Formats: sequence, C-alpha cells, structure tokens
Amino acid sequence: MKIEMNMRHIEAFRAVMISGSVVGAAKLLNVTQPGVSRTLALLELRLGYDLFQRKGRRLLPTSEAEALYREVEQLYVGIERITQVAYDIRHHRAGALRLATLPALAQWLVPAVVSKFLATRPQVRIFIQTLPSTQIADLVATRQFDLGVVELPMSKSGVNVQPLPPAPIVAVLPADHRLASRVALSLRDLDGERLVLPSPQSYLRYQIDDAFNRQGIAPQVVAETPTSPLVCALVAEGAGIGLVSAWTPSPHGDVRIVQRPFQEPLQSQYACLRAEGAVPMVLADEFQAMLAEQMQAASSAD
Repeated sequence: MKIEMNMRHIEAFRAVMISGSVVGAAKLLNVTQPGVSRTLALLELRLGYDLFQRKGRRLLPTSEAEALYREVEQLYVGIERITQVAYDIRHHRAGALRLATLPALAQWLVPAVVSKFLATRPQVRIFIQTLPSTQIADLVATRQFDLGVVELPMSKSGVNVQPLPPAPIVAVLPADHRLASRVALSLRDLDGERLVLPSPQSYLRYQIDDAFNRQGIAPQVVAETPTSPLVCALVAEGAGIGLVSAWTPSPHGDVRIVQRPFQEPLQSQYACLRAEGAVPMVLADEFQAMLAEQMQAASSAD
C-alpha cells in the first residue's frame, strides 16, 4: 500500500522532533497548535503507526519516529546544500571555468591567480590546459574553453582579444655567471655570450632579433625552443643566457638561475581571448580582472 505524504506533514513532524512538543512546533512553524496536532494525527493515520508517546505536553518519539527522522534530516541537508549552491552561484562562488594558457604563464603567474581566485569561491572548479597561442585561439573560438591567455599579436576570427598589462623581457642567467652581479643588463652585454632563445616562429623571438639588429649585434644562439620554461631549464643547466618574458621565471623558483632586467625597453604582450557572441560569463570576467591586477601589481613591484 502506497503511503501519501506531503511537505506539510514532514515539516510538522520535523518541528515536533526538534522542539519535543506541539507548542514548540507551532512556534517554529508560526502556525496554530491545533493545526500541528491535526497534521500530526493525519500523518500517523496515513502511516498506520504511532510516531509519539504523549506524556503531558511532551511528545516522546517512538523508534519508528527516530528512523523516519533520520531520513527526513537527510532531505533537509540536501535542501540546505541546494540553497547554499544557489547562493554561491548568485555571488559567483560556484560553477566551472575552462581556462587555456601558455606554458610560460603556467609556471607561477596563472597558478598564483588561480589559488587566489579559488580562495573566495570554494565551490568553483577550474580546468586548466597549457597550449600554444594558435591552438588556444582555435579552442576558444569553438567554445571548448571559456577563456584563453595568449601572446600577442593574435589574428583569429571568432574571438575577442583583450590585451593584458605588458611585461618586460628579461635575461635569465646561471646564478654563478659573471653578469649575475649586475643590477641590469644591456643587449651589448650579451655580445659574444652563448644564448638560449625562443623559437624563430614566436613574436617574442622577433622582438629579440629586431633589438639585436638595431644594436648591430649578431647573437650567438646555441639553443632554441618554443617553450619559455625550457629556456629557463636550459639556463639552469648552464647552457647559456636566456631571454624570456618576466612572467616565466618564478620569483621564488630555481636558485640556480637569476633574472635581470634590460636597460632597453623590451616588452612582451599578452591578451585574454573570449569567443565572439558567447554568453557573458561572470567567472571568466572576474578571473581576467584578477589576472590583469596580478600582472599590474608585479610590474609595479619591479
């Protein structure tokens, strides 16, 4: 036989279990005492067994009531969790963000922002992938990622490009190199030095080569790689001096290397990509703003 119960029955039963009396239940529910008594009597009638033993004004729960109450509490815990999730979504503290970033920015900058971002959004999940700029643009354009962080310039249909604060290009040297004692370097200091540079296909390399050409310097390139973290790793092993964006080497990373600014105004430029026509996403907006703020603060500190 199927037993019919509704939320009014469950609310009255729970209120009596919590308060221990019809009077207390009526106060909790803000209804009349007779109303609670009728609801409770109807529930017992439909269940076919007693839920309480009556001793004066007190109601002592039966073993059946205790068993039922455990199930009811699970229901209310679920409702409270749903309420909390709804609140978190409203205040942008729940949801998911799909983020694609360059390997160079995944060494410390993006992880630092992700950690700060999640600290105040406990129910948010972030999926992070490191890829080259061209692949990031393709995946953002097809909406496989919500937000992409790429190197400029970037020309790709189907995406909106929003520049981030620029970062200086720095020299990365072995900690025991003779030039490591300098506060800043000039490009001429690198004339004749063994250099580890980004691959010729990158815009960062184009800027570096152009700067050397304007100084009339023929760089002695001993290694090239498309990933800036690998430039730093090669420098740490003593392969030479590397040139990378300031966002690549960690400020508190490998003690075998140091970074030094250049006297010449060399800069790298990054941007955030969003799919054209995509529904506005507050989590992506807030992460982008936090990333820009972190980059601006780091540049000001330097």
